[in-house]
Amino acid sequence: MAASSSSMLSRLKVFVPPIWAQGLQHIPKFMIPLSHKNNQINSWNLPGVPESFHVFLRREDTDGTAIAGNKVRKLEFLLADAVSKNCKHVITCGGIQSNHCRITALAARELGMTPHLILRADVKNVDDVGCEGNVLLNRMCGAHMYMVPKSSPYHTELNPRMEKLAKAIREKTGEESYLIPVGGSNTVGMFGFLMVFEEMQSSISDITDIVVTCGSGGTVAGLCIANHLTGSKFKVHAMTVSDDAKYFHNHINETLSELGLTEVRSEDILDIIDGYKGRGYGLSTEEELEFIMDTGAKTGVILDPTYTGKAARGLVSELQNNPQRFQGNKILFVHTGGMYGLFDGRINRLLQERKTPNSSVVHLWSDKCDAISIS
Repeated sequence: MAASSSSMLSRLKVFVPPIWAQGLQHIPKFMIPLSHKNNQINSWNLPGVPESFHVFLRREDTDGTAIAGNKVRKLEFLLADAVSKNCKHVITCGGIQSNHCRITALAARELGMTPHLILRADVKNVDDVGCEGNVLLNRMCGAHMYMVPKSSPYHTELNPRMEKLAKAIREKTGEESYLIPVGGSNTVGMFGFLMVFEEMQSSISDITDIVVTCGSGGTVAGLCIANHLTGSKFKVHAMTVSDDAKYFHNHINETLSELGLTEVRSEDILDIIDGYKGRGYGLSTEEELEFIMDTGAKTGVILDPTYTGKAARGLVSELQNNPQRFQGNKILFVHTGGMYGLFDGRINRLLQERKTPNSSVVHLWSDKCDAISIS
């Protein structure tokens, strides 16, 4: 165990924030490199975008291998904090197909810690959980999964359960646990996207607007706060896929207060766009799934049904119907990942039934001597 602890501690890197962030309070002491720092930004021919707009794409979805997605940026700081405090267990929470939970479990195992996931799901017994999507990867890395009612609120249900679980682990093993809030969205995790903004500043000088999915608020908090601190002139927009504008403004205002930024409000530095949750968080309409399939077939960019699919569809709708919302006509969409959510089966029927010029076609070529007919 001593050798394992020594190995974990060796991964810690002293964190030195950019000059523009050095006046903040609660700056993390350490970080652990987990991401690949993919800084590529390309033009994106997103279907339905009016000709007067030009959309670009930032690929946070390819930021890593099995732990791809934006959450790994937050975990570089959160798990460094856990390691520095000699925690042997990591506890977090989310929906049953949570990208955050899956990434946390994989990264915790990489660092020698045991992951515990409190997952919201409407299941009656453990046999109903299955092995689809993110759950498959949770199982592959040996995560402990605890199923709770799907409607469980974070503050009154999930967080108290995490604290009870940490107490039970301490009493049984004598080991400490590190608790991570839903989405990794707290002040420590927020520094991950302060650093993403720092990385991409030099590549987006011509951009007028930044658009990102908002599921728990940590990613957009980092982006809009960094935009404010650097004096950059981008307009930051958040497409909500859960909760509403009031909830997220409150969350970001709490973060601003913790950082010591009392002279600014979330409402001054962020445009939160409601109206594109569809049936609700983690639920899909047929129109949303059709949009995801169309985008993949026409651009090769894979969106997910819970986060980026809804946000990109909302972006197209706003560009078509509410163009004055944007500061200019050069829009950067930050792709935050989530592709494993497509593996839960919800889109399978539509893919098999789809008959359009851009749909995949399965041919049976039984004899190599037979001619093949191309439709």
